[in-house]
Amino acid sequence: MSRDLEVSALAINVTIPEALRWTDTRRGAAFTLMTLNIRLLPDGHLAVKAYGRPVGGGRGAYVSFPVPDEPELAALVAEAADRAGTLWAAHRGLG
Repeated sequence: MSRDLEVSALAINVTIPEALRWTDTRRGAAFTLMTLNIRLLPDGHLAVKAYGRPVGGGRGAYVSFPVPDEPELAALVAEAADRAGTLWAAHRGLG
């Protein structure tokens, strides 16, 4: 069965390995970035933002940060997207 389905979003969340985590500051608070949100855009490219927790503890606001242009992080994003594609392709339908 073939339909013209419009998929509006494909996104995954990936834990950043400790060795690749970094700290950034927003609104006077330092955050340790621990998670990537990776989105597949309609044109096939990827977009990524980082999220984390305040260094001083607590939950803090849900604030996004840009991901530094570093080869190790780019490789993590690509590997995560490939893995997500494999998992989606092997889905077993509704449980």
